[in-house]
Amino acid sequence: MRFLLVALLFAMPLPAAAFERVTSRDAFLSVVEGKRLIGARGVVLAVGRNGTIAGRGFGLRVRGGWRWADGFFCRTLDTALRDFPEDCQLVQVQGDVVRFTAQRGRGDVADLRIE
Repeated sequence: MRFLLVALLFAMPLPAAAFERVTSRDAFLSVVEGKRLIGARGVVLAVGRNGTIAGRGFGLRVRGGWRWADGFFCRTLDTALRDFPEDCQLVQVQGDVVRFTAQRGRGDVADLRIE
Protein backbone atom coordinates (compact mmCIF):
# COMPACT_ATOMS: atom_id res chain seq x y z
CA MET A 1 0.00 0.00 0.00
CA ARG A 2 2.80 2.41 0.88
CA PHE A 3 4.47 1.73 -2.50
CA LEU A 4 1.23 2.52 -4.34
CA LEU A 5 0.84 5.84 -2.52
CA VAL A 6 4.44 6.86 -3.26
CA ALA A 7 4.04 5.84 -6.92
CA LEU A 8 0.87 7.94 -7.23
CA LEU A 9 2.54 10.97 -5.68
CA PHE A 10 5.47 10.81 -8.09
CA ALA A 11 3.19 10.25 -11.10
CA MET A 12 1.23 13.45 -10.48
CA PRO A 13 2.11 16.49 -12.62
CA LEU A 14 3.30 19.69 -11.02
CA PRO A 15 0.42 21.62 -9.51
CA ALA A 16 -0.86 24.44 -11.72
CA ALA A 17 -0.04 26.86 -8.90
CA ALA A 18 3.66 26.26 -9.62
CA PHE A 19 3.18 28.20 -12.86
CA GLU A 20 2.60 31.96 -12.77
CA ARG A 21 0.06 33.44 -15.17
CA VAL A 22 1.26 36.02 -17.68
CA THR A 23 -1.39 38.74 -17.77
CA SER A 24 -0.16 41.41 -20.20
CA ARG A 25 1.45 41.79 -23.60
CA ASP A 26 4.48 43.51 -22.08
CA ALA A 27 4.96 40.73 -19.52
CA PHE A 28 4.62 38.14 -22.28
CA LEU A 29 7.22 39.88 -24.43
CA SER A 30 9.59 40.13 -21.47
CA VAL A 31 9.48 36.31 -21.30
CA VAL A 32 9.75 35.40 -25.00
CA GLU A 33 11.20 38.32 -26.97
CA GLY A 34 14.56 37.51 -28.55
CA LYS A 35 14.39 33.90 -27.38
CA ARG A 36 13.65 30.55 -28.99
CA LEU A 37 10.81 28.39 -27.68
CA ILE A 38 11.78 24.71 -27.87
CA GLY A 39 9.28 21.87 -27.71
CA ALA A 40 8.96 18.18 -28.49
CA ARG A 41 9.28 16.76 -32.01
CA GLY A 42 11.58 19.47 -33.33
CA VAL A 43 9.40 22.45 -32.46
CA VAL A 44 11.47 25.65 -32.47
CA LEU A 45 9.57 28.94 -32.57
CA ALA A 46 10.31 32.64 -32.27
CA VAL A 47 7.62 35.13 -31.31
CA GLY A 48 8.23 38.67 -32.59
CA ARG A 49 7.24 41.94 -30.97
CA ASN A 50 5.57 42.88 -34.27
CA GLY A 51 3.00 40.07 -34.02
CA THR A 52 4.84 37.40 -35.99
CA ILE A 53 5.55 33.75 -35.23
CA ALA A 54 8.20 31.88 -37.21
CA GLY A 55 10.02 28.58 -36.88
CA ARG A 56 9.75 24.86 -37.45
CA GLY A 57 7.62 22.08 -36.07
CA PHE A 58 7.23 18.41 -36.96
CA GLY A 59 9.71 18.92 -39.82
CA LEU A 60 7.68 21.76 -41.37
CA ARG A 61 8.13 25.49 -41.65
CA VAL A 62 5.71 27.31 -39.34
CA ARG A 63 4.52 30.89 -39.81
CA GLY A 64 1.83 32.77 -38.01
CA GLY A 65 0.63 35.84 -36.26
CA TRP A 66 -0.38 36.76 -32.75
CA ARG A 67 -2.05 39.47 -30.72
CA TRP A 68 -2.75 39.94 -27.01
CA ALA A 69 -6.46 40.17 -26.16
CA ASP A 70 -8.24 40.19 -22.80
CA GLY A 71 -5.31 38.55 -21.00
CA PHE A 72 -4.76 35.82 -23.61
CA PHE A 73 -2.23 35.09 -26.36
CA CYS A 74 -4.30 34.79 -29.56
CA ARG A 75 -2.43 33.12 -32.41
CA THR A 76 -2.85 31.72 -35.89
CA LEU A 77 -0.40 29.24 -37.44
CA ASP A 78 0.20 28.10 -41.00
CA THR A 79 2.21 25.09 -42.19
CA ALA A 80 2.57 23.35 -45.55
CA LEU A 81 0.04 20.73 -44.42
CA ARG A 82 -2.46 22.63 -42.33
CA ASP A 83 -3.60 26.08 -41.27
CA PHE A 84 -4.59 26.54 -37.66
CA PRO A 85 -7.32 29.13 -36.99
CA GLU A 86 -7.00 31.69 -34.23
CA ASP A 87 -6.91 30.23 -30.74
CA CYS A 88 -6.64 32.41 -27.65
CA GLN A 89 -4.43 30.71 -25.08
CA LEU A 90 -3.68 31.08 -21.40
CA VAL A 91 0.04 31.70 -20.89
CA GLN A 92 1.93 30.71 -17.74
CA VAL A 93 5.62 30.60 -16.92
CA GLN A 94 7.75 28.66 -14.47
CA GLY A 95 11.51 29.11 -14.63
CA ASP A 96 12.59 28.42 -18.21
CA VAL A 97 9.27 26.87 -19.26
CA VAL A 98 6.38 28.74 -20.84
CA ARG A 99 3.05 26.92 -20.85
CA PHE A 100 0.35 27.61 -23.44
CA THR A 101 -3.13 26.23 -22.69
CA ALA A 102 -5.50 26.32 -25.67
CA GLN A 103 -9.11 27.48 -25.63
CA ARG A 104 -8.60 30.19 -23.02
CA GLY A 105 -7.13 27.73 -20.54
CA ARG A 106 -9.61 24.89 -21.11
CA GLY A 107 -7.81 22.92 -23.85
CA ASP A 108 -4.58 21.11 -24.62
CA VAL A 109 -1.37 22.15 -22.90
CA ALA A 110 1.98 22.78 -24.61
CA ASP A 111 5.09 23.37 -22.52
CA LEU A 112 7.99 25.01 -24.38
CA ARG A 113 11.48 25.57 -23.00
CA ILE A 114 12.75 29.16 -23.24
CA GLU A 115 16.22 29.30 -24.71
